[in-house]
Amino acid sequence: MRLILFVISISYVGGILSSCNQSDYPKKPNVLFIAVDDLRPEINSYGALHVKSPNIDRLASEGLLFTRSYCNVPVCGASRASLLTGIKPTKNRFVTFNTYAQEDARGAVSLPQHFKNHGYYTISNGKIFHHQDDIPDSWSESPWRPSGNNGNWRDYVTEVNMKIADSTNDGSAWPYEEVSAHDSVYFDGILAQKSIRDLYRLKKKDQPFFLAVGFLKPHLPFNAPKKYWDLYPMERISLPYNYFRPEHAPDAAIHNFGELRNYYGVPKEGPVSDEMAKTLIRGYYACVSYTDALIGKLLTALDELGLRENTIVIMWGDHGWQLGEHTLWCKHANFNVAMRVPMIISAPGYNGGMKTDALTEYIDIFPTLCELAGLEMPGQLHGKSFVSLMRNPKQSFKDVIYARYINGESIKTDKYLYTEWYNKDGEFYGRMLYDHDDDPDENLNISEMPENRALVDSLSKMLHKEIQSAIKINL
Repeated sequence: MRLILFVISISYVGGILSSCNQSDYPKKPNVLFIAVDDLRPEINSYGALHVKSPNIDRLASEGLLFTRSYCNVPVCGASRASLLTGIKPTKNRFVTFNTYAQEDARGAVSLPQHFKNHGYYTISNGKIFHHQDDIPDSWSESPWRPSGNNGNWRDYVTEVNMKIADSTNDGSAWPYEEVSAHDSVYFDGILAQKSIRDLYRLKKKDQPFFLAVGFLKPHLPFNAPKKYWDLYPMERISLPYNYFRPEHAPDAAIHNFGELRNYYGVPKEGPVSDEMAKTLIRGYYACVSYTDALIGKLLTALDELGLRENTIVIMWGDHGWQLGEHTLWCKHANFNVAMRVPMIISAPGYNGGMKTDALTEYIDIFPTLCELAGLEMPGQLHGKSFVSLMRNPKQSFKDVIYARYINGESIKTDKYLYTEWYNKDGEFYGRMLYDHDDDPDENLNISEMPENRALVDSLSKMLHKEIQSAIKINL
């Protein structure tokens, strides 16, 4: 009799637990992790009314937009390795576009790997890590990237560009292209289609998912369907007003934008023509609108599948991009325009349509997603969760953020951007200081003005404290 009662009791308790698991405990939130290569915060929701970005604007209306978010390294491979491990760069770690996180931070767990280890089904589509085979245990399936167009990784489809590309060592041709065709003519359109199919597949799984979608545009070359070019008539395109070198800027701050010079028709030295400069700007905007349309398709599919209410959506650009400011193109610099980035996050249970001016950096993404998903945080993390800002966007968050590129080390405070350069032997050879209250576009370096000596000394001490804190990792 006692055995029968014991069995009945166990069955009753088991039934209660089963019932609780099904109804009383919320499901783990899914994560839609959208990366956009070379996207600077020149989009409509950031006040750039001339740029057509209705779908990114829609995401901003559903979540929190960060007006002062910064990458930690303004080059793709290093920026992504830092973001995906939550670890700061140093002079020996996360340095160039060719960075492997698994080599520079051996033993570190990646963001998607951490979610996978906690029961998530993880998928990588497009460019997430710079290298597809970086930290392969991050993914439940082999990372996927689109292919085609005769194997040309620069994704040309017009006859003139394909012919030029076939004759060059690196497959480059003109740095832009427009073609009258459907969105799927280019890699990003194929990527969006595949990612939408994955959403349908993931919905059927009894498992939370982490779907990473890495769009390639607006990375060079600026290739997009003609309908997006048509949004930006040439007569409305103008050069940046500060199409000149900043006054008193050190030589270390200025580069030769070699990434752009690799393309056909771009001079090997000196400025590009005004006509080419305007075409580059127009092509960049076209690619932004193209990517925006594809993000819209992805968000619409999420809504139609009924997944939106239990999915965290975060969109970020891996670094900024210069469109002629300070005579520069591309990234690879310690100016604000190369390091400031767009970031928007939307999560279940948090209000939308908000903005925050708080300083944040990309190493903060890893701990934030952990907190939102209720996951423990690995000890390696250098960042700080910004979930508190999602509750109250007006509160203070960080006094300083840290970024670096090659030999340049920078800090951004509420008011200033300060940078120092050191060679491989540790010898100082340049610095710059910009007051973002008085000079937000950084046209006058004030680091050498006698009246700023005390300020420079104070900022230098802050910078070196950040440099030292970046070295330590708890692995």
